[in-house]
Amino acid sequence: MAAAAPATGTVAQAEWLQRVGDNCLILGHRVSEWCGHSPALEEDIALANTALDLIGQCQLWLGLAAEVEGKGRSADDLAFLRDAGAFRNVLLVERPNGDFGQTLMRQFLFDAWHHEFLKALSDSSDPRVAEIAAKASKEVAYHLERSADLVVRLGDGTEESHERMQKALDALWPYTGELFMADAVDAEIAAAGIAPSPDSLKDGWLRTVKAVLDEATLAVPAEGWQHKGGKKGVHTEHLGYILAEMQFLQRAYPGATW
Repeated sequence: MAAAAPATGTVAQAEWLQRVGDNCLILGHRVSEWCGHSPALEEDIALANTALDLIGQCQLWLGLAAEVEGKGRSADDLAFLRDAGAFRNVLLVERPNGDFGQTLMRQFLFDAWHHEFLKALSDSSDPRVAEIAAKASKEVAYHLERSADLVVRLGDGTEESHERMQKALDALWPYTGELFMADAVDAEIAAAGIAPSPDSLKDGWLRTVKAVLDEATLAVPAEGWQHKGGKKGVHTEHLGYILAEMQFLQRAYPGATW
């Protein structure tokens, strides 16, 4: 018999689930912007599939967040009817696509964290969280394999591709620290056994990232200032533009279905 879900239903749990779902939602939307614009047909299809995977995961996480919240909202409500200040994604995923190298580097840095994160959730005290993580981890394992392979191929490729990948890495590295910053919400979730503390994932992430970057002949940037704020609803201007596009139809035609 499956274990019953813990009677959490706390504000912290709903907040944490929104953070997880929002990361997938915003990155999924960002990656989908390449559809029809990728440098090769194979990459166009691969990125579209990655975006679909992330949006599918987002629907599960935000659906559970709405259930735990208990306010009668749905995953669609959370995706399309919140303003920027109510979103809880890390700043890394809302960074602009830039060139193809920047998109791939952003994807790799996130995938390496996402894979560690989902593996850790397999031991969650909440069977609903563990179930979603088990499904998503299969998709994310492929995302990581693909993004790592492309980082190596481009980093250790031509002089121009190497330069672009290093430039992308240097620009995005200061946004990775937020993935491992813990606050009161994270502490409550960790104490309940729902998820590990974010800082406990950093060593595994670094091992994966450094191994790939070494093979790609890319230099790991020096530790320095790390941007933060997304988990608290403090975002860059880029999120506003994402939401203006993503939420337009629902805002223009409230409650419309098709």
